[in-house]
This record gives sequence, C-alpha cells and structure tokens, in this order.
Amino acid sequence: MFLLFEEAGKFMAGRVLSEAEASVQVELDSGKRVKVKAGHVLLQFDKPTPALLLQQATDLSQSMELNLAWEFAPEEEFGFADLAREYFSANASITEQVAALLSLFDAPHYFRRAGKGRFRKASAATVQLALAGIEKKKQIQAQIENWSMQLTQGQCPQPIREQLYKILFKPDKNAPEYKAVVQASRDSQTAPLTLLQQCGAIESAYDFHWQRFLFDNFPKGTGFPKLEAPVIAEDLPLATVQAYSIDDSQTTEIDDALSLQGLGSGSVTLGIHIAAPGLAMQPGSALDELGRSRLSTVYMPGYKVTMLPDDVVQRFTLAQGQACPAVSLYVCFNEASLEIEHSHTLLERVPIAANLRHDQLDEWVTPEWLELQAPLARPGAPVLPIEHASLAFLWRLAQQLKARREIVRGKPETFNRPDYNFRLEREDSSAPPTGRETVRIGVRQRGAPLDLIVAEAMILANSTWGQWLASLGVPGIYRSQASLAPGVKVRMGTKALPHAGIGVPAYAWSTSPLRRYTDLVNQWQIIACARHGATAALAAPFKPKDAQLFAIISAFDAAYSAYNGYQAGMERFWTLQYLKQEGISVLEATLFKEAAGGAWLVRADHLPLVLSVVGAQALSRGDKVRVQLGAIDAIALDVHGTVIEKISHDNAPEQSDEGPQDSDDDASAGPIAIALDLNDSGADAA
Repeated sequence: MFLLFEEAGKFMAGRVLSEAEASVQVELDSGKRVKVKAGHVLLQFDKPTPALLLQQATDLSQSMELNLAWEFAPEEEFGFADLAREYFSANASITEQVAALLSLFDAPHYFRRAGKGRFRKASAATVQLALAGIEKKKQIQAQIENWSMQLTQGQCPQPIREQLYKILFKPDKNAPEYKAVVQASRDSQTAPLTLLQQCGAIESAYDFHWQRFLFDNFPKGTGFPKLEAPVIAEDLPLATVQAYSIDDSQTTEIDDALSLQGLGSGSVTLGIHIAAPGLAMQPGSALDELGRSRLSTVYMPGYKVTMLPDDVVQRFTLAQGQACPAVSLYVCFNEASLEIEHSHTLLERVPIAANLRHDQLDEWVTPEWLELQAPLARPGAPVLPIEHASLAFLWRLAQQLKARREIVRGKPETFNRPDYNFRLEREDSSAPPTGRETVRIGVRQRGAPLDLIVAEAMILANSTWGQWLASLGVPGIYRSQASLAPGVKVRMGTKALPHAGIGVPAYAWSTSPLRRYTDLVNQWQIIACARHGATAALAAPFKPKDAQLFAIISAFDAAYSAYNGYQAGMERFWTLQYLKQEGISVLEATLFKEAAGGAWLVRADHLPLVLSVVGAQALSRGDKVRVQLGAIDAIALDVHGTVIEKISHDNAPEQSDEGPQDSDDDASAGPIAIALDLNDSGADAA
C-alpha cells in the first residue's frame, strides 16, 4: 500500500512499512524512511507507483483550467477529491484527485487553503484583483526581458538610464530596472558597470564620479532655496586698522585677514580678523539649518559646492575696499622677544586694505627677500600694498610661533612634499566641469612665507579662542590628539584637550565660519563670550553637555570625510587626465611601501600620484625608479606600472608630511587644502 502526505508544504508519496495509532512509517522511492504523522496523510492508494503518480498528476494539473475549476467549486469548504469529482467525473481516478490537489495548492488567488487537503474558493473580487496582479507581473517580466535583451545588444533603455546610479549604488532589488541589468549581466557574463559603460549609459568617467557623489551626498541637488541674506542688527564700531587677507586667486569665501599695529614701538599688536556671519545668522534659523545640512564647502579642481548661498558669502566675505563685520582677536607681542603680553576679542567692522594672492606673490615674497633690511625694487615684481617691514615681522613671528609649538610637539614639523594646485582651462566656472577640460598642475611649496604666516596666525587664533571658551565654562567643538604615537588619531569633542600634533593646549576650529559649520558654531560661542564675559555660559547658544553639539560633531565627521574623499578622487582623476593629455607613458617615482603579492607602491616625483608597480622585487624603500605606465581606468581611478629602470637611491627615508598643522588655511591653499588628511605623524590638516 502507498500513501500521499504533506510535509513542510510539499507533497510526497511512499510505500507503507508499518502503521501505528498516530503515525505511519513510510519508505520513499529514494530508500529513505520517514515517520509521517497520521494527520498529514492525504490519500492511500495501491497503484500506480508513487513516482509515477506524482509525475502523471503534475502533468495533468498543468492542463486544468483554474477559472473553470473555480466555477465548479462549491461555496462552502471542500476537499480536493470533491473538486476532482466535480471537474473530471464522479469516478475521478487517484491521478485526477492528486492533479486537483496540486492545482488547488498552487492557485492561492483562486482557492484559500484550509488545511489537510481542504480549501475554500476566493471571492470573485479577490480573484479579479489577483488575476490583474498576475497579468501585471507577466507584463513586468516581459519588460525585464525586453530591457535585458536591449542591454546585451549594446543599447540602454531610457528607464534604466534614469535609474543608473540608484541601480549601481543603492538598488531596489525588486525594481524591474535592476532585475533587467542583473539578467543582462548574467546572460552576457559581463560585470554590470562594464555592461552599462558599453551601452553608453555612462556618458563620461567624470560624470560618473560627479553623479555618484551627488547621489550619495546631494540627492536633491546642490542648488539653494530662496533665502534672504541676513543683516547685522547692531551698530559695530569701526576698527582703526588696515587688514590684509592672503588667499589663492580662486578663493571667494575669504574668512580671515591680518593687521599689524605698533611696529617699531616695542609692543606690536597682531590683529586676526575673522568674517562674522555668526553676528547675523541665528541658531535654528532657516539659513542655519541649511548650513547644518551641508556642514562644509566641498572643494574639487575647477569647482566647489559652497556651504552657504553666494549672496550670504558675498555679504560677509572680507573683500578688499570694504569695512567688513569681523570677530577680531588682538594679540599683543613684545617686539623684541615675541612673547605674548595679552590678548582680547572685539566685535567690529574691519577695513580690508587688500586681498593678497598666494599664486601671484609666492615667487616674490621669499625668505631671502623678507630678511633684507632695505630691499631694492625688483624688475617685474608686483607692487605690494603692504610694507616690507610688516611682512618681515609677520614672517619672523610665524617662525617663532612654529618653533615654540615644535618644542611642545617634541619634534619639528616637516614639509617634505609640495602641494599641487589644479587649474582647469574653461570659460564658465559656475557649472561643474565636463571632464574634457585641459588641466594644469602646478606646485606650491608648503611652508612658504605667506603660507606659514597665515597658518601660524590661524593656529594662534584657534588655540587662544579655544582656551578662552574653556576658561569661561562655554563649550565648543575642539580637535584634540593625545600623543604623536602611531595610530593615535585626531578626534573631535566638546572638551578643551591638548592637540599633540600641533603642540597647543587646546584647539577649536573657529576661523572658517563661511566654509565649515563647526567654525560657525564656535563663532556663536565666541560672540557670546565677547558680549557677556564671565556670564557667557548662560548666554551662549550651546550649553555644557548639549546633545546638539555631539550630533553636529558626528554629522560633520561623516560629511567632511566624504567630501575629502571625493576631492582626493577628483584630484586623482585630473592627474590621470593630465597623463593622457601630455602623452606621459613613463615617469620617475620613488618606492615607499611594499604591497601584497610582491608589488610596490610608488609616489611620482613630480605629480600628485601614487600607484602600484611590479618588477621591483630586488629594490628597496627609497629607491628612485623609472616606471612604464599601463592602461588608465578613469572609472576605477586606477593605473598600474612596471619598473623599467632603477635611477638612484634616496638615503633619507620618506617621512610622513607633517604640516601645515591644522592651520585652517584651506582658502589660501585653494581647492587642494581640504584633501589634506590626518597622517601618521598626527599633524592635523586644514
């Protein structure tokens, strides 16, 4: 005797070996023996054999018309054998009964299961909706197959083109567009990204990187809503100084400027003047919410996405020829010893005499020229609006401030690699690049006089204000580093802790409020201190242990890391474009790190490029080599090389680049500065 039973939603049949009151021992065709509960037994039969019965019943069930079966089914609950007798004949065979069971079980849109081979027919409305859904699924599947066929033929359907970056980076795996790409990829045995490239869905490598960045960070686009630039309500006093900013020519968000008073009197006052949007913008305002959503300006070669709308930036940027609102730190130095005598902070309007530019002046403002007592006019040199004596004092002061920090650090800062500046030749800089522009890569040596002057002034301001906030019990957003030991990273928090990488007792980013939200938050706190002094803790927008500060720190860390990563990627993109543009197939580089599989990482000697090379097995760290470049993959931002010749050996091992120490001079460094990352030495980048 054989029996049919249900086990875990499947129908099986086998030969009865023995029977008990509540169970049956059954042997399947495979030889496996199973114990079947009596309640799971659906049918007993003598012939045909189990395997033949299931095969014949399955074939017969495929030919059953479900709509007709539904019509024949009674309104009350019924068993599968009842339906078989209604559908086939009053003497329905075992095969026909099992065929009815399989059909009923596989048609939940027509029949609801009631357990142990029993069913109840669905209502007409339910059936109608279910059939409409089935038809829709068929149409979607047909669409998927059609799209998949087009993809394998090298054509990209428009719906897939519109969903391209969602499919690649954040797919809805139930979406037909995604399923079509997966099916086409499987059918053509081609990776999805390669497949979409071949179909022309990715218009250019640059657009691929740009659109991916927007998808991840600006899904609603980079435009600003209509918001009116705020005005400062209070009447600020006019400072009796002439201030000068020092930035790159591309900089429009000019956050900082310097002034000097009392030169030659024995007591010199350095003024560090910071743009003051915090005097007009209020925490919780619509403009504040906008800044908090972006958290930082995003820099990249040839373009930037600003944190604040342009009309707001232009209202508060320290533009030459204007008296601009500023939060000013005045630090008085002994002119001979350069020891700090005292400092104070004022809210005021500061006359900006000139906006000096690094790229126009660095070749003229050199250490040698600054150390001259009475420099003569130089042919071709630009006319400086600031006196030589003032620049010479600022240079001497910057070197002294740096030397004092190095004593605290325990070792000197090194500037063993240059900064590279990227310039794209194009007429319209208001729109993102296309990736086809001509790129120029120039060098600006870190630690140059103008660079160091600004860097040290910003470090002085951020450290002084950070300590001042702490002394008044006003919380701020600080950057700290416990030590210079390997692996000890710079962290952000609300406590005024030492920053070992810079060599200061406290460090609060405060000097770029137009470009970093953390600086704007700290500026609000500093303004409260300037206005209220000892009672500032009660008046400051953010109180001790304020949960908002911790939320801002967390969000800023994530956004700033993403922005830095994108800029670094775009600088690598344009470097690879430069190789193709200039027809460079061989370059000189230095081995600096052994990689897996016998490969080495090398750093190009005259370009901002690190790449993996083979053929350096017999060489060692510090060897200078000539490298033959392979194919460039602009999507993967990758290029490999082969060592073809050893040139020489650099006896001085390559060191981590340790400057300019979280100086906040990202404006002067232009779009390159934001890409500087925390390095092994612990120096904290701008």
